[in-house]
Amino acid sequence: MAARLAHHLGGELIETETRSFPDGETYFRLERDLHGRSVALVCTLDRPDAKILPLLFAARTVSDLGAASVGLVTPYLAYMRQDRRFHSGEALTCRLFASLLSPYIDWLATVDPHLHRIHSLHEIYDVPSRVLHAAPQIARWIASEVENPVLIGPDKESTQWVREVATGAGTDFVVLDESRSGDRNVAVAISDMTKWHEHTPVLVDDIISTGTAMLESMRHLRDAGMKPAVCIGVHGIFASGAYESLLSMKPARIVTTNSVRHETNAIDISDLLAAGIREVMA
Repeated sequence: MAARLAHHLGGELIETETRSFPDGETYFRLERDLHGRSVALVCTLDRPDAKILPLLFAARTVSDLGAASVGLVTPYLAYMRQDRRFHSGEALTCRLFASLLSPYIDWLATVDPHLHRIHSLHEIYDVPSRVLHAAPQIARWIASEVENPVLIGPDKESTQWVREVATGAGTDFVVLDESRSGDRNVAVAISDMTKWHEHTPVLVDDIISTGTAMLESMRHLRDAGMKPAVCIGVHGIFASGAYESLLSMKPARIVTTNSVRHETNAIDISDLLAAGIREVMA
């Protein structure tokens, strides 16, 4: 992703030296003179706990070496889930993570963060940010790669997003009714799909983590006599065993953007991110 962004922006790609000492502490080094330069750190934040300290070390080192500015390009932004206390004593990690990152960066660019009760990153981050949306790129891929599609949204919260993708792809959409009782306990109610039997169902979601919602939706579509589904996620997190579970349902295809590196990456969003970087740095 960093190489693609450097190409789009006419920038220089700088490699870093990062390793662990025997006691587990992080060593970080840059070999370039950064004095007076605008620097963008590219770090997608899936599995974030192992990445955050090296990222903070990198950001502060870049600043100490005289960079004019340091921004963070994080195609997938972590710690957006816990935006309220569902049970007493819970940490508001959404806000804590933002307060941890903000002092180290001058701007932030990301794609389709999980905004729910927080409606804008400006509510929690203290730096200018650009939130980009992958719906147009996904819509183009569907229009080009899927014959006679009908889009399926996993829950009512996805309605606006799925509608946007469906409009861009020039197709219809259906939204399912999802209820959750935990991270891996999901129930999906599906409407009568008789009129869509000749279509290819395309399940679209912003994040594929445990894959539970998609698995449940695929079971219902199969039981309804639908064709094998194409499963699309903006961010393919694929928690332990999720990808294998999805494959066991024999989907037509599983597709993600390249926000998180995975073998399912088929939709490039580097041009989208590059446009956002230009805006936030202007």
